[in-house]
Amino acid sequence: MAMGEAKISPMDRGFLFGDGIYEMVPSYGGQLVGFTLHIKRMQQGLAAIGIQLTQSVDEWREIAESLISKNGSGNLGIYLHVSRGADVKRFHAFPDNVTPTVFAFAFEIPAAPVADKNLTKQFKANTAQDLRWKHCDIKSTSLLGNVMHFQSGQESGVNETILYNAQNELTEASSCNVFVVKGTRVMTPPLDKQLLPDITRYMLLDILRQEPTLAVEERVLSMDEVRNADEIWVTSSSKEIVPVVELDGQPIGNGKVGDIWQLAQSLYSKNKFNY
Repeated sequence: MAMGEAKISPMDRGFLFGDGIYEMVPSYGGQLVGFTLHIKRMQQGLAAIGIQLTQSVDEWREIAESLISKNGSGNLGIYLHVSRGADVKRFHAFPDNVTPTVFAFAFEIPAAPVADKNLTKQFKANTAQDLRWKHCDIKSTSLLGNVMHFQSGQESGVNETILYNAQNELTEASSCNVFVVKGTRVMTPPLDKQLLPDITRYMLLDILRQEPTLAVEERVLSMDEVRNADEIWVTSSSKEIVPVVELDGQPIGNGKVGDIWQLAQSLYSKNKFNY
């Protein structure tokens, strides 16, 4: 179906309440990145909010591969979206006997990043106290809190907003997870309800732990540690690993893309289709 032909009921709870779960899976040359991990996270999210859907990983893969086939096997993002479905009235409580709405589409994404300091994107970021809800571990379609943080950054002329909690501890960014490098230590906050269990984060940690020259830590990070880092990266499925060279108008490290980023991106590029 062409995008312009897709329809959704105005009574759909995804439209009315943001009551749903979504995933975005990148693919390059027809190869999906971390597909099973994405689907398992989506299934966990659906279970967490009580949406019952029986599709297996293989059935979701058939949908994704069909979209790739119909849209060409270039660089495509596969967007998967499940809402609770449409009811006959607007009521906050979960309705009984409604069928979940499943929506999927493919869209063009940039070519996969390469481990080249001269070619990679370089982000500038600002910081803000995290004002989102207390279940950021669920990849909900209710993204207004993220959108408002991201928009604030856009209006300030930066690419991302890095967030911290009331204890001045790093959580994540408005649309990414965050990694901090000091020397040969690569650090990122531990998983809890303050941040999304990002698939790129999972894969990157697994890959870097096999690199003997690096020490990898999941631990609480103060914003003082973030600001005094040698390198900062933001990660997501669509961006992979992006170096942040400026934070709140101040350079990170020497203000240039770091050697540890180049190593990490090289290892990630080499291994990302293994998940």
